[in-house]
Amino acid sequence: MNLFGICKRILDILIAIVAMVILSPLLIAIWISVKLSSEGPAIFAQQRAGKNSKPFIFYKFRTMKPDAEPFGPSPKSGQDPRLTKIGRFLREYSLDELPQLFNVLKGDMSIIGPRPLYISQIPEWNERQKKRLLVKPGITGLAQINGRAELTREEKLDFDVKYVET
Repeated sequence: MNLFGICKRILDILIAIVAMVILSPLLIAIWISVKLSSEGPAIFAQQRAGKNSKPFIFYKFRTMKPDAEPFGPSPKSGQDPRLTKIGRFLREYSLDELPQLFNVLKGDMSIIGPRPLYISQIPEWNERQKKRLLVKPGITGLAQINGRAELTREEKLDFDVKYVET
């Protein structure tokens, strides 16, 4: 790891620890709200692609009903019947993403980087898009600050590649 990588990792750890300490009352309140609002675990865990395509377990607060079909309308549309009431609120304000601070501490993710996507999507990508796998995925990235839900999948991938190439 080069000096930039070491500094970025230290900064990721410091930001994640500070954020978790400051946000701990909110994290606990969300966990309780998710548990009370529907059956099932409060944390949703799923395998995603990390740096160099290495699989890792990705954490989010559960926003869908436990028996929900995994694929359906865009979860960001607000019209998704699979979402719980608290889940709709968490998604609207991106609070469902907070458990990814644990992914940062574990070293699977960074604060800033391309969003982690499904491993099954990798074969669909062209060589340029696969460059996004050269860095750790992040909680937030260029696509999130440049349009997020309004962007197409291809536009999001292009922003991710721009991040890697910069």
